[in-house]
Amino acid sequence: MRPCPYPPAELLPHAGAMVLIEESVGYDETGFIAALTVRESSLFRVGTGVPAYIAIEYMAQTCGAFAGMAARRAGRPVQMGFLLGTRNFSTDRDCFRIGERLEIGARLLLDEGEMSAFACTVSIAENEVARAQLNLFRPHDPSSFLAGAGA
Repeated sequence: MRPCPYPPAELLPHAGAMVLIEESVGYDETGFIAALTVRESSLFRVGTGVPAYIAIEYMAQTCGAFAGMAARRAGRPVQMGFLLGTRNFSTDRDCFRIGERLEIGARLLLDEGEMSAFACTVSIAENEVARAQLNLFRPHDPSSFLAGAGA
């Protein structure tokens, strides 16, 4: 993997507090690694941590950062995508505790143009603690797609 020259906020169509991943660790043609530290100020914090199911959004944003990096490398703008589904999500814990550094990996399994699938993981200190397969839809023209959907 190569170091990524862009922070997540420049690779995702999200804004402000909705950018949950904090660091672009590395990328290559088939994957992306992002990271974050669970903080008191974490958007989805409940008590002493963030519920483990929020890992699905961390994974989705890491997939989005992969797509954003591919768009930047091709000279195209970063575009919105949609999480269609999650398969085989499992985790070894109920929450991520304040102060833990999470490393999120997304590896491309299938790229069919607008549709893609990724194998994703969350690790703490190199120990995998969550995993899932995410299926995503990235329309060529998100504005037309949303207008056609009545959004």
